[in-house]
Amino acid sequence: MNISIGAASGPAVRIGLIHIGQPFLYPLPDHRRAAGAVSWYYGRTAQESDVLAIGMGEPDGAKLEQARRAGGCAARALISEDRPVGELPVSELLAAAGGDRAIALKWVQAWTEGWLLGLYRYDNYRGVTKSSRTVELCLVSDESAQLSADVLETAVSAGRVRANATMLARDLVNETPHGLHPESFVEIVRQHFADLPVKVKVYEGKELEERQMNGLLAVGAGSVYKPALIEMTYEGAEGEPLLALVGKGVTFDMGGLNVKTGRDISDARMDMGGAAAVVGAMDILARTEAGVNVTALIAVVDNLPGMQAMLPSSVVRYPNGLTVQVANTDGEGRLIIADALLHAANLGAVKVIDIATLTGNVGAALGLGIAGIWGDEEMTRSLVAIGETNGERLWPMPLMDEYESELRSNYADLRNIGTGDLAGAITAALFIRRFVAPSMSWVHIDMAGTVQYKSDAGYSEAGATGYGARLLADYAEQCINRVEIR
Repeated sequence: MNISIGAASGPAVRIGLIHIGQPFLYPLPDHRRAAGAVSWYYGRTAQESDVLAIGMGEPDGAKLEQARRAGGCAARALISEDRPVGELPVSELLAAAGGDRAIALKWVQAWTEGWLLGLYRYDNYRGVTKSSRTVELCLVSDESAQLSADVLETAVSAGRVRANATMLARDLVNETPHGLHPESFVEIVRQHFADLPVKVKVYEGKELEERQMNGLLAVGAGSVYKPALIEMTYEGAEGEPLLALVGKGVTFDMGGLNVKTGRDISDARMDMGGAAAVVGAMDILARTEAGVNVTALIAVVDNLPGMQAMLPSSVVRYPNGLTVQVANTDGEGRLIIADALLHAANLGAVKVIDIATLTGNVGAALGLGIAGIWGDEEMTRSLVAIGETNGERLWPMPLMDEYESELRSNYADLRNIGTGDLAGAITAALFIRRFVAPSMSWVHIDMAGTVQYKSDAGYSEAGATGYGARLLADYAEQCINRVEIR
């Protein structure tokens, strides 16, 4: 999956970007110029290069996300044809950027992200179906582009860091329950950040009890693997305020004693997409030496129906004085996020983002292409704008105060799920809000729909998308230093 600067040393497929209404080497109808459309033109002789035309849609609608998707489409098309080398003239990206060289470099970065993510395959457990195919991209700049190899390499390197972090998140979400469980998750995080400027502290066993992290203890009681709270700290700006990122890390969600059923519940291993996003974000911040202070908190646990499992009707007591009736053990995510949010307040965080595969309800409302966000309006606006640019989209959702009545319990302060069948994603956000300290600005992201694709799409293969890693890292940089949205 190499990307190099300069012409290919041997035969290569030329990649062309085509917009509706603009000239191209060959005539093409508009439907072949639509975003994501792929057209092949084969050379008539050995001396003529084959051309791969990638549709970009309307020229005035060109966005960085189109560059990512085009890069992913190009990479997939080449690898499916077993073509080892593709050659993309930088002038194509410069033209798509309207001739602005600064924007063109952002297009190079975005194309790099899409290209690498488009080539991603999770094949750790494949045998005879494992493929060794790969493809190299050569970025060719001519004098008219006036972009040096060093400048292009900087943009490519930035894209590579972001793509690698997203692929790290994908690997975690795709991993099987034997490879990823609460105890192995802890070790994976420790090993991954051992050589990066990130301090890792793990609360487990007696420490969870002493700190009254009773949500984690209750949810994890049915598993042979003990729960933990992983704390990762990156300090890149002395004296600046602290942002906390909270990720739900249920490595297998069987529903507890409210057991999930279905012909295939393999997706239960993916209930830690929020935790994976947080890991990926910290990887980006550390590798780019971002000038921010961020602490990531991952509440990691299994939710299984073991002999010691939490019982429906149990009460969980939190150190802020709230007691929670567990009306349904499959509403476990909010119970462990509560622990992490209380801990974030103790650390002095002024802003906090929790991200979780929390409810199927949000997928029913928004589908698989966009996540829901609740909470602080200013933070929401910034995150939505970032998501529109980097492709990890969000839709603002309401905190309907009157729905909070559904969380009333007959014998505790709260129920962990609402009494009705509707608005489950909203009542979940309202529940979580009760554990946010008044001193913190807070948003909640429900990414249950965006954690995976059911089939290959854009620059994502079927399986984990890695959603959230770039979104959180970009926000971390913007919210402290007010840097330009990428």
